[in-house]
Amino acid sequence: MKKIVVLSGAGISAESGIKTFRDSDGLWENYRIEDVATPEAWQRDQALVLDFYNQRRKQALTAEPNAAHHILAELEKDFEVQIITQNVDNLHERAGSTHVLHLHGELFKARSTKNPALIYELEDWALNVGDQCELGSQLRPHIVWFGEEVPAIQEAIPYCEEADVFIVVGTSLQVYPAAGLVDFVRPNTPIYVVDPNLPSVSRRKNVTYIPEKASVGLQMIQNQLQP
Repeated sequence: MKKIVVLSGAGISAESGIKTFRDSDGLWENYRIEDVATPEAWQRDQALVLDFYNQRRKQALTAEPNAAHHILAELEKDFEVQIITQNVDNLHERAGSTHVLHLHGELFKARSTKNPALIYELEDWALNVGDQCELGSQLRPHIVWFGEEVPAIQEAIPYCEEADVFIVVGTSLQVYPAAGLVDFVRPNTPIYVVDPNLPSVSRRKNVTYIPEKASVGLQMIQNQLQP
């Protein structure tokens, strides 16, 4: 069975009403990134950071997977599909995709500040100051903040090396190390790039650029790939 590997970004969730990470004004939901998505912000004001992610969870709970998410889930009928996402929402999973690797963490999980290996599912949208892990340390969002390592990148690389088809959807390919995953795709593997503002995959052959929103572009790819 052919292996399709998908690198997805904020553009695929935008059609579900989830704001993209950085809009043109450089803000995320009217907050400076530096105030809510860095280790320094956490040290400075835990309550603000926790509240920010609480609001993101509330928003995500009202969002529904869109056609783009559902198309990727449907591809599993005919292909082995691995999704590598920069998104922290769970819309891929809710649409039915069964192999999803989150590079930048997961919104509906929390982790220990003392032992990062202690990760907990959140049953509600609220995570507050005073919520502790089993070691007695404050829980923090299970999110990779700016300035932190991206441990899942090492897990993602072999998937890219084994891809028979590689799809980039809804990402500007500006955020590293995620953007560098394209470099691990074999030279003869076809790459599809779907985004209204097409990022360039330089020095590559076999690249098809589709300047459409995620749902339209993925429908076009699905039609091409159908056995």
